[in-house]
Amino acid sequence: MLNRHPFHLVDPSPWPLLTSFAALMSVFGGVLYMHSYNGGGYVLAFGQIFLIYSMSIWWRDVIRESTFQGLHTQKVQNGLRYGMILFIISEVMFFFAFFWAFFHSSLAPTIEIGAVWPPAGIEVLNPWEIPFLNTLILLTSGASVTWAHHAILAGEKQQAMRALIVTIVLAAIFTGFQVLEYVEAPFNISDSIYGATFFMSTGFHGFHVLIGTLFLAVCTVRLAKNHFTKSHHLGFEAAAWYWHFVDVVWLFLFVCIYYWGGV
Repeated sequence: MLNRHPFHLVDPSPWPLLTSFAALMSVFGGVLYMHSYNGGGYVLAFGQIFLIYSMSIWWRDVIRESTFQGLHTQKVQNGLRYGMILFIISEVMFFFAFFWAFFHSSLAPTIEIGAVWPPAGIEVLNPWEIPFLNTLILLTSGASVTWAHHAILAGEKQQAMRALIVTIVLAAIFTGFQVLEYVEAPFNISDSIYGATFFMSTGFHGFHVLIGTLFLAVCTVRLAKNHFTKSHHLGFEAAAWYWHFVDVVWLFLFVCIYYWGGV
């Protein structure tokens, strides 16, 4: 039957329900594992594997619907863009909570931490060493992902591939330096509110970098398989928006926590 509307009414799918069960299993497994219950690690591992599998199959179906069946019309793409924008706004609120905790503690330090900021006994990291280098690396990766976007718009597939590979390599270098910084840090997450806010905010940002790297890696594979055209590359567009969001959050982390928070 011919569609008389530009919207995509999805077919019934088991993957949303199964993905929610996998996420629930991951949460329960994580709680059991962190409280040292027998078998908690197995529940967590199975939940994570099940989650990755179900999400992969679900997104495979979305790619099939959009790329091969042509069901993602301009109306559908606009709806997905709005969804991605709302998701990024929710991520902004997520990091806003960490910054709130940081400034709540740093602007009026309590007597329990010596009434000073950074707290007494905390040796802060030098912002002009690894943090500044990582800032340059991440900003450069933002430029290279923009290069990839313009190359796709111009129909230059090879240029886009090179730009995406550069972005992924820079992201891997950033992650490696952050791991090195964590290993050599003179404090840990249990060292007062400073350690808690530092590792929670920078650690979750590092997790977002990993997710963004996987996002861009999938886009690279899809680009190699000719899934993107000049007018139909929403998957890459969403990845680029997400990566720029990661860049901006890092700038706030560098200025507020590494530089201002260590003065």
